[in-house]
Amino acid sequence: MQPKPEFTSISPGNLVAVTEIDLGALAEIYDEMDIYLSIYMKSASTADLDASRSFVASRFRAMEKSLPSELRESFQKTVSLAQEAIESPSWKGERSRVILASSPESFLHVYRMGLEAEPLVVLDTSPFLLPLARLRDDYLDWGLLLLDSQEAKLFVIRSRIMEEMSRSSIDLMNKHKKGGWSQMRFDRLRKGAIKSFFTQVAEDLANLDNLQGMRGLVLAGPGEAKSQLKELLPPQARDRVLGLLDVPMGTVPSELVKMGDQVALDYERSVSKKRAEELKSNVLKGQLSSYGIDPVRDALTHGRVNTLVMLSDYVVPGWICEKCQHFQEGARPEICPQCGGRTSQVNVLEELYELAQRTGAEVEFVEEDEFLQSIGGVGAILRY
Repeated sequence: MQPKPEFTSISPGNLVAVTEIDLGALAEIYDEMDIYLSIYMKSASTADLDASRSFVASRFRAMEKSLPSELRESFQKTVSLAQEAIESPSWKGERSRVILASSPESFLHVYRMGLEAEPLVVLDTSPFLLPLARLRDDYLDWGLLLLDSQEAKLFVIRSRIMEEMSRSSIDLMNKHKKGGWSQMRFDRLRKGAIKSFFTQVAEDLANLDNLQGMRGLVLAGPGEAKSQLKELLPPQARDRVLGLLDVPMGTVPSELVKMGDQVALDYERSVSKKRAEELKSNVLKGQLSSYGIDPVRDALTHGRVNTLVMLSDYVVPGWICEKCQHFQEGARPEICPQCGGRTSQVNVLEELYELAQRTGAEVEFVEEDEFLQSIGGVGAILRY
């Protein structure tokens, strides 16, 4: 499927959160020929860029030598299309860039991110999305509420980019003049003001429209304020709390992001383990599940998959027909046995991921799991 006209050229003028990249739309794009070039580069420093450029150039030379003659001109034009993005200097905060290009389709997407991606160059019938998908799985947007008894600041962290959403505070009179209120009355009024403040913050969080769209919320700050606030949250919002961080209000943003990211990542890994355990339980009990490349592919094709569970960084060699898009693991035949079309080598997990995107299935990447490895690195929890 060809990209829509409004989707052919994208190059934002700022760092992009991985959640802003429309992987679903990218997964819909494919061709019968190897015309899509996907480039992943480290770009945090001049040294990283130099090393990445050297790697990319060596991959280009190897690709050009191995390509059939009818594809070489198209490949050279695609390389030229991507060259400016490859050679451009790094932006502040940039750690990697992703370049997706195809000269025949006048297609060029350039994404600069604050996340680190391993160098990779792939020429295929469609954009190669698996590294982006893994980053998205690890770095979904999450919220950070930094608070004490007088002030609350709400941030959203998107691929390590911190954006302040709102703040609120109260003016507490910590001292009073002699002859004024009694200390007991003053303390009682002060505690009442703090509780009222926490209650208002809790209500604001509960009514936050995009909280449900985030991975969750990290509560941070000194003392007991964060624990007290958590208790005031309604159950639905409380369930979205990923963890608590005991830090001073003056903690620098970069440290907050670093510590909060670890809390969010630990939470995501616990979710991944639960999904892997759910898959294992379903397989062992003969309940709604599928495993192995062919059965999972067929279940995805028929829209039966609720959650696709895959080992991260796992490779399953296989092939795809560039004409009918049928794919399977194993040695590549010269022509597709189903339609006689031309075939290409692929990592079959990439094709399963793209199929999941097209059919609305969730995707869960798991770092390590013995059972998942024993069944070929991939399984599916089915809808029916």
